[in-house]
Amino acid sequence: MAFHFEKPVGFQFKAGQYIDLTLSDSQADLSNGLTHTLSIASSPFAGDLVVTTRMRDTAFKRALSVLSIGAKVRIEGPMGSFTLHNNTARPAVLLAGGIGIAPFLSILSYATVKRLHHPLFLFYANRYLENAAFMDTLLNLERANPQFRFVPTFTRTPNHYRGWKGETGHISPEMLSEHAGKLEAPIYYIAGPPAMVAAGRRIINDAGVDDDDIRTEEFAGY
Repeated sequence: MAFHFEKPVGFQFKAGQYIDLTLSDSQADLSNGLTHTLSIASSPFAGDLVVTTRMRDTAFKRALSVLSIGAKVRIEGPMGSFTLHNNTARPAVLLAGGIGIAPFLSILSYATVKRLHHPLFLFYANRYLENAAFMDTLLNLERANPQFRFVPTFTRTPNHYRGWKGETGHISPEMLSEHAGKLEAPIYYIAGPPAMVAAGRRIINDAGVDDDDIRTEEFAGY
């Protein structure tokens, strides 16, 4: 689910950063509320702040799911350095697992609006086609941005399921090589559950990529 909040006056952030979001059962007092760290999924140019998360049975998510329209929350931030590099000559290869797509949504929306010249490749892994959040948004961004290539893959979806003709299986060296293998000096970004981030780093390291060219963001407890 995605949640939209009014952007505070003067609030500025870089695409890819995150916030601490605090909720309270009593809207009169947010000082002792429930707090969760969430990446901002919306572009810095958007009129509101969007966060997104898998809805599991936790105290924070139960409180988030029943927030009424107009409820007040506390936002602290922005924080983090998981942002797009400045050198447009170096491609960006983005690896996302599940809800790790959130910071990349912000980065890709920003890059599209700003017409940045970075070549952008997004590999987006989910278990099932039905579970992949924001597919339509990402396909629309690919159509709108000639610099962006979108490669979704599904680890538990068989070939040709519901007409699917794209990639299946985990992100692999062969998949990266097929779609982005001829890139020169890319910067790699990995976001997702800790196990996925660790696996992605191993794959890239084994391909000879230096740690200085790998940036990661782990989404634990989501």
